[in-house]
Amino acid sequence: MKLRIASLSLLVLCLAALPAVADTIYDNGPINGTTDAWTINFGFIVSDTFTVGGGGATVNGLAFGAWLAPGDVLLNAEVSITSAEFGGTSFFDGQVNFTQSGCAGNQYGFNVCTETGTFANTNLAGGTYWLNLQNANVNTGDPIYWDENSGPSQASENSVGTVPSEAFTVLGGTSTTSTTSTTSTTGTVPEPSSIMLFGSGILGLAGVLRRKLF
Repeated sequence: MKLRIASLSLLVLCLAALPAVADTIYDNGPINGTTDAWTINFGFIVSDTFTVGGGGATVNGLAFGAWLAPGDVLLNAEVSITSAEFGGTSFFDGQVNFTQSGCAGNQYGFNVCTETGTFANTNLAGGTYWLNLQNANVNTGDPIYWDENSGPSQASENSVGTVPSEAFTVLGGTSTTSTTSTTSTTGTVPEPSSIMLFGSGILGLAGVLRRKLF
């Protein structure tokens, strides 16, 4: 029985150590991969709007669709969140490391991949913001392109102006409902304190069982 209680204690500690699960704050739609894409290095900047629900949110992650030459890997890119395209008030600006997954070739000979990265918690009130991608670094030094999917976001490219919007998902934590024309997500980020309360209940139950058996 002592071994059983020790195992339950270990389970509680493991649960407490689990990271918070990210919610989808905004989703501009799936990767297209077959129409067009826009360069996000060599001085080019692409800027897309996204919305945060009225209750606000903590943003700390991003996933987006990228076109790369076969064998190329995105190492990092400058990500910024601003009040206007390419500028205005800056809420976050930093070089973010990305993990590449789900690559598949398209008719133009590019690999179309999902790039996922996390960054420091950024608290945003409800409203509309601009997500900017630029200064991307690839292992070979080649260009990298942000997939165009013509989602509901407004978008601009610094050399040509208005363009169709790109494939991306903004991640973080929120206790409110965030809705776009393509997705609606509701949820709360599980906090370690809540998990600890759950674990305390398990330990309490174990103590009762022990008292009944001995």
